[in-house]
Amino acid sequence: MTIQVMLADDENLIRDAVASLLDLEEDIDVVGQAASGTEAVALARRLAPDVAVLDLQMPGLDGIEAAAQILTEVPGCACVIVTSHGRPGYLKKALEAGVRGFLPKTVSAKVLADVLRQVVAGGRYVDPELAAEAISAGASPLTAREADVLELAADGAPVEEIAVRASLSPGTVRNYLSSAASKLGAANRHEAARTARARGWI
Repeated sequence: MTIQVMLADDENLIRDAVASLLDLEEDIDVVGQAASGTEAVALARRLAPDVAVLDLQMPGLDGIEAAAQILTEVPGCACVIVTSHGRPGYLKKALEAGVRGFLPKTVSAKVLADVLRQVVAGGRYVDPELAAEAISAGASPLTAREADVLELAADGAPVEEIAVRASLSPGTVRNYLSSAASKLGAANRHEAARTARARGWI
């Protein structure tokens, strides 16, 4: 059986290189390529591949958001995330979304091909180093709402703007930010956002 693979990465050179290497495998056929998360979902819907290989950080939907949509709309398609940003929080989010493989872009084409065979056969694969990092970083102390508000604050948006975007009152936003900063032992929301981002919690 030939494994039908769709690739999504906004870096054309990397995507083309991976496609060429995978096409050398006798049992793997790259049937489609996308340059964004949104494009990946549309393409998966049209092609219904066996597996989608998604870059974590892409314009539009990121790899995890794209995977969640693909898994809902094309249930027969397994999703694998490849990333150069192996932060622990991303791994946890990916697994919660139903992603079956999570590996760094530094792996060889042979390892990627083996992972694709493994996930299509119903298995899972998480890069051991990324798994170890995720375990040592521990779970996020932030509630989902605190993480949302902190993420909006990470780009330096004022409280009033965050309040509008999160559909909350400015006072509630301040409370969430203060609580998040205190949990992370940060002096202010900017430091809290930096800490949470570095650990992959936002």
